Amino acid sequence: MWKRTSLCRLLLLLIVMAGCRQSPEPRHFRIGFSQCGDADHWRKSMLAEMQRELSFHPGIELIYKQADDNSQLQVKQVQELMAEGIDLLIISPNEARPLTPVVEEAYNSGIPVIVVDRKIASTSYTNYIGADNYELGRIAGEYVAALLKGKGNVIEVVGLPASSPAIERKRGFQDGISRYPGIHVLQQVHGDWVKQKSESALDSIRNILPQADLVFAHNDVMALGARNAAIKAGARSMKIIGVDALPGKGAGLEMVSGKVLTASLLYPTGGTEAIRNAISILNKTALPKETFLQTLVVDSTNVRMMQLQTDKILNQQKDIELQQGMIAEQLRVYKSQRTMLYVLGITLGAAVIFAGLLWYSRNLNKQINRKLALQNEEISRQSKQLMEMSAAAAQANEARITFFTNISHEIRTPLTLILGPLDEILQHARLQGGDRQQLSLVRKNAGRLLHLVNQLMDFRKLEFSKMQVRASENDLVLFCHEIVEIFQQIARKRGIDCRLVTTERTLPVWMDTGMMDKVLFNLMSNAFKFTPDQGAVLIKLEKRGEEAVIQVQDTGIGMSPEVMQHAFDIFYQGDVDNHKGSGLGLALCKELVQLHHGTISANSGKNRGTIFTVLLPLGNRHFEPAELSESSTKEEPQFYMADLLPVENGPEETGVHDKRSVVLLVEDNPELRSFIRHRLADDYEVLEAENGQQGLQMAFEYLPDGIICDVMMPVKDGHALLKEIKADVRTAHIPVVLLTARVTPDQQIEGLQNKADAYIVKPFDFKILQHTLTSLLANRSHLKEHFTADIPAGLRGTASRRTDLRFVSEFTSIVESNIGNEEFSIEDIYKQMNISKVQLYRKVKTLMGTNVNEYILNTRLQKARYFLQHEDFSVAEVAYKTGFSSPAYFSTVFKSKLGVSPTTFKGKR
Repeated sequence: MWKRTSLCRLLLLLIVMAGCRQSPEPRHFRIGFSQCGDADHWRKSMLAEMQRELSFHPGIELIYKQADDNSQLQVKQVQELMAEGIDLLIISPNEARPLTPVVEEAYNSGIPVIVVDRKIASTSYTNYIGADNYELGRIAGEYVAALLKGKGNVIEVVGLPASSPAIERKRGFQDGISRYPGIHVLQQVHGDWVKQKSESALDSIRNILPQADLVFAHNDVMALGARNAAIKAGARSMKIIGVDALPGKGAGLEMVSGKVLTASLLYPTGGTEAIRNAISILNKTALPKETFLQTLVVDSTNVRMMQLQTDKILNQQKDIELQQGMIAEQLRVYKSQRTMLYVLGITLGAAVIFAGLLWYSRNLNKQINRKLALQNEEISRQSKQLMEMSAAAAQANEARITFFTNISHEIRTPLTLILGPLDEILQHARLQGGDRQQLSLVRKNAGRLLHLVNQLMDFRKLEFSKMQVRASENDLVLFCHEIVEIFQQIARKRGIDCRLVTTERTLPVWMDTGMMDKVLFNLMSNAFKFTPDQGAVLIKLEKRGEEAVIQVQDTGIGMSPEVMQHAFDIFYQGDVDNHKGSGLGLALCKELVQLHHGTISANSGKNRGTIFTVLLPLGNRHFEPAELSESSTKEEPQFYMADLLPVENGPEETGVHDKRSVVLLVEDNPELRSFIRHRLADDYEVLEAENGQQGLQMAFEYLPDGIICDVMMPVKDGHALLKEIKADVRTAHIPVVLLTARVTPDQQIEGLQNKADAYIVKPFDFKILQHTLTSLLANRSHLKEHFTADIPAGLRGTASRRTDLRFVSEFTSIVESNIGNEEFSIEDIYKQMNISKVQLYRKVKTLMGTNVNEYILNTRLQKARYFLQHEDFSVAEVAYKTGFSSPAYFSTVFKSKLGVSPTTFKGKR
């Protein structure tokens, strides 16, 4: 009985001991990780991701070695890892070819190999993890083309020449920009993935660097070096794009957010994926040969969202680490309790407690893993949303451009219907002078609008590569000569020396004449626009090697270095206020020349003229067969010369067409300006200016009958404006009313000392302003009658002050001294008086109540009457002495004005 009881107790003890026996430990694996270097933030981030992932796998030992970017050292370190008996090798090779043999050795010896980031020169590896570097380069190329709007100069900073990411990114980038002929890679330099090398490499091409619009570096570290080099070269506004977009202090996301970089392409490190794939391989789970990571462009539109997401991930990681610490603490307590239970003899109760602790620990781990999975899913969903939003934004932008282009296209039909009838009306001989002038103005501006629409359509075609070159062989000398001849009319009118300078008798060139028409007409019209009268515009033509060289040279106002740097940018307008254009002409020229595989450049300086140089390759080998043609087309020149040719029938009615008195209102407050304009609109033609400088320009241009001017204004105040108006012979006769809130007597005296005609204090009664203005203009009218009493009826005008009388005296003297000159013209008058044609017409109209042509004709007829009555001259002699081209024309004009023929009039004396 006792033996049986002892046996039962022994069996029970064995059962309890068996139940308390430890579960078998998970198998221990050793993973060797050979890193090419860890000096940069990206490499450190990869290692940190691996260590975080390993925290979920306590049975894995990581042996880490880094080679300081030395390929030979890395080969040696891989051999050391193999000697230590690793179960799996993870390697990020410094260079492809030097590391290939040792990786193949490990692979062939049965060690699984995972290649991260950079590939080797063979496929002897188990798994490759990394972004598709070719696709990344291609996305970068397309983004650069979109950022530069299809044209610009780029410098590429490449990584290590032998590394696979550098090779694939370079190839992808070239393919990405290949569809955009306007994008040019000026230079490729090697930065070897290092900031200092990138900076020094760009310093070595400092003379080329300012010509670039953008630098694309293969990682953010080299991009930072490029930014430093650009700042030293004076190109602070240059766009810099990198690759990595890592979070953290001084990393890519922070540089994009701080505008150090324009953009960066996200390049995941793959550390987490490397550990996960390694565990799958060690557990005999099948994997694809290559694991590609996704990428996207991070710029100012999404960097803030990316930073918030990254910060959220880092905070969640801290929470995970804290929870893992708690788990470790719980495991420590558990082990302590287990040791105590062993000492006490491991009872059944201890086994139950141990099982409970184990269950709790496993559930906690499951909850953490489940939470991590949900967070990863949320991050993936948000990343997908970001990509969809970027695609939607690009689509919306494309829709806007398409809408704008379609609208431009629709404008052409009504413009054609406007221009056709206008041309027919203008051909009628009976069309009155005033009507012809107005219709000519409409024709000119409709032509300009059609020209702008055509340029917009051309740009749209160029953007989508739909503008096809139709090149034919042409004599470039004859071609340029014909264009020069078209500009001869305006050149003669302005006294500009316009000619073709060449030593070539013929110069055959294959080109699309329609496109080259656009180029040369744009360059010539620009030259005439910015060249003063009596200047020179030359086309120089020569053959230089295998190229034809066309130079358009002028003696105009030139361009500053800042303007010249952006001269060929679309929609860019220079700093010349009175010559603002559309910003399309030169940009279109550049695109059209590039379609001919040529180049265009500018050389200019402020006030020393401009030279545009076009280089066209000779022969037709550079054209595709589909680009060759036997026929040619040419551009309509009148659209390009619309800004150069004057409106017909004289400018005396240009600007202000109302027969009422003209009042210039200079006031910076828009509400007050609008109020006064509406109150005066029934009695006066009101011109508006929002500051003193603009008001002075309008006073000189339109010579109004009166001026209402505020005192306190930006740019130029009322007192400064008043001084200049009263000191200038062109405007000294104009009455000026000052409006101001400055009410002290000294301030009012200051205004009157500056020769103000009236001084009204704000707030004012509008009736006072109205009656003051009416009174001033009426007084001027009375003065006109007083001072011009000796001027023949119909020719009397206002000459109320010494400057006005001096103007009238000088004007009449010039006319009288040239009365017998048949070639005498209005141009002679305004040049001798040193004023513009518009100012002459306006001043004569204001002071003398007539226009210039009418005054000259009446003066000649008055002189002819005197000769016929008091001198013994024949009708023919009188005609020539009074400047008429023929006796017949003289007789016709004389009879139309006086009602009798010269012969009859002479017989009555």
